[in-house]
Amino acid sequence: MRAPQSTVAGPPSSAGAVHRPGLTQETIVALAALVLFLVFSLTLDSFLSSGNILTLVRNVAVLGILSLGMAIVVIGRGVDLSLVAVMAVSLTLSIVLANKGYSFVAALGVGLLFVLAVALIMGFLIAYVEIPAIFATLAVSAIVYGLGRGVIADLDVNNVPDGLDWFIFLGRGGALGVPLPIWLFAAAALVVHLFLRKTGLGRFIYAVGDNISTARISGIPVRPMIIVQYVLSGLMAFLAGTVTAASVASMNMRVVNSTMIYDVLLVVILGGIGLSGGRGGVRNVLVGTALIGLLLNGMTIMDISYTVQNLIKSTVLLGALVIDALLNPRDEQTSQQGDI
Repeated sequence: MRAPQSTVAGPPSSAGAVHRPGLTQETIVALAALVLFLVFSLTLDSFLSSGNILTLVRNVAVLGILSLGMAIVVIGRGVDLSLVAVMAVSLTLSIVLANKGYSFVAALGVGLLFVLAVALIMGFLIAYVEIPAIFATLAVSAIVYGLGRGVIADLDVNNVPDGLDWFIFLGRGGALGVPLPIWLFAAAALVVHLFLRKTGLGRFIYAVGDNISTARISGIPVRPMIIVQYVLSGLMAFLAGTVTAASVASMNMRVVNSTMIYDVLLVVILGGIGLSGGRGGVRNVLVGTALIGLLLNGMTIMDISYTVQNLIKSTVLLGALVIDALLNPRDEQTSQQGDI
């Protein structure tokens, strides 16, 4: 089992780039977020208002939690395009059951079981049937949304039942002057960080993402580890859905048709987690979330149209993909290829 350890020893240094002099992508993104915050503070009158800051941190929390799930999968050299659909439909299922008279705690448990079932099926399709992750997760996303809109609920927007103050507190409450969603994001980030860096399963995910053939030869259970990645991603989606539903006392399934999944990809890729796998960590998610959260909030305050916002985000995403392809080639042979 020495091979997995040597394989996984690289990610912390690549995430922090201690071996490379100068600014890292992580540092550049953090500086860009700081500059953007200062610019918006000086130029946008309502940016520093208490209402906007509260909206900003809640949106950042949900975006960050989803990005933690995506990061786990991308580090394992996968992708999960079903995150937003799983988030919306699982909480919609819980809310619908609660409105039919079931205990809300039991309804949340059913929603969680739904998430786990979807993650296990999706992971099986990717790991054992060997369907490429991008196609498997895209298909599962469409199926989950179809179940949500055609079977589980009659309406796009479903409201949380009255009298659930403890649940609403998760989205609207605070502790030590900090909104509770930020505490939940911080707790999730800490747990994911410790899992990836301090546990054997976390090291296995890095090993699988870095070189799946070497991981298999080293005795790592590659296929089960792929399923584990998607289960963890689903759990993050459920947590993000819980924060969302608690913040607005409802769940809107139309979010599945929004560009939110691309915002999550932006956070992960722009933050410095390479699509080639085996690199990056929670710090990359934190800086990416800060930058994209500020960018989205600033564009909303400036009343930039939804279409133009999508144009800007798509351009930034394409640029991030190009940079990632140059910095993190998919394999050594690709990086060494010349012009034909």
